[in-house]
Amino acid sequence: MNEPQENGTAAGGGRPPMRDALITAAFELFLERGFEHTTVEDIVRLAGVGRRSFFRYFPSKEDVVFPDHERCLADMTEFLESGDGEEEPVARVCDAARLVMRMYAADPAFSVRRYQLTRSVSGLRSHELAVVWRYERTLAGYLRRRLHHWSDGTLRADVVAASVVAAHNNVLRSWLRSGAEGDVTEQMDHALQLVCASWGLGAENVSADAAGGDDVVVLVAKRRTPMWRVVREIESTLEEG
Repeated sequence: MNEPQENGTAAGGGRPPMRDALITAAFELFLERGFEHTTVEDIVRLAGVGRRSFFRYFPSKEDVVFPDHERCLADMTEFLESGDGEEEPVARVCDAARLVMRMYAADPAFSVRRYQLTRSVSGLRSHELAVVWRYERTLAGYLRRRLHHWSDGTLRADVVAASVVAAHNNVLRSWLRSGAEGDVTEQMDHALQLVCASWGLGAENVSADAAGGDDVVVLVAKRRTPMWRVVREIESTLEEG
């Protein structure tokens, strides 16, 4: 059996890249036969490649339904780690969530087909939940590192990460149910603005209890110091007091 070359075309032919050929074949069969009644052998036969080629790209049949999540998760991790530590943390994780939305928006038709498929197959919904959990843990891990000096840093990190994921998923599912109609970027921005307004450190006020009643704290900072850092220094001083 002649297989497509690694550069994306078969010898003398115009086939798409091998990975794309597998995804196309898989979804064609899923829609025709159903996910449970489609085997890996069926997929590779239709794609015109060998069985080993399938597992070179996808660990399981479920993974072919979510082909870009590993790369997107890696991109998100790299984005979060590439900061200089001066970024407002909540805004940073919101920007990271936008990377995931851009992945879905890059191919609306495929995203809608996948959504329809996952709604009808319970095993795929479980797989999807596991993927979402990994995104949430990545966001929470970044926030925990940034907020480690806060007395409630771990709790705050987990709550913010969950809020970002909830906002993202609410917009994504609404958009997919509509058949990918409308400007999903604008909808996403609105949802994430709500998260930043609720949890953004630059907008947070120090409570009277944390301030120790009538105590007065004076902090000297450079004009360009990020507001979240000013707030952090104030809270740290109050906790020490």
